[in-house]
Amino acid sequence: MHRLALILLLACAGADAQTYRWTDPAGRTVISDAPPPSTAKNLSASTPAEPGAGMSYAARRAMENFPVTLYTAPNCQSECSQARDLLKQRGVPHTEKSLQNEADLAELKALSGDASVPVLKVGRQHFRGYAAAPWHDLLDLAGYPKSAAGGSRP
Repeated sequence: MHRLALILLLACAGADAQTYRWTDPAGRTVISDAPPPSTAKNLSASTPAEPGAGMSYAARRAMENFPVTLYTAPNCQSECSQARDLLKQRGVPHTEKSLQNEADLAELKALSGDASVPVLKVGRQHFRGYAAAPWHDLLDLAGYPKSAAGGSRP
């Protein structure tokens, strides 16, 4: 009986996971599931919604068949911010992978042949560096909506 209660408790704890985003004292944006230190600025917290909630069938299908990963680094400011904004404007669910260690760097080099960021990976395709038109093309081909509201792309 105690084991069942523990399993239920752990399952409920994971359901309320929050994601925190803040700026550290050096001006870098940090995204983490751990609460920020007291020195954090521009703090925002969110509880993730069910994947695909409120999305069209086409968008859910794109998400399942062509998952999107954005590779960034703590020292990437302007281009990575533009990249995030493009994905947000289009309403594209994605995973952001910030290069934090040698294993992350090796993964990016294996994917793109280089260590420069940002890199957008859509399904098996990728594009190195931020350029709006090619990024839009990759997302269009995968079937992602043109904007978060479903209109034409910006």
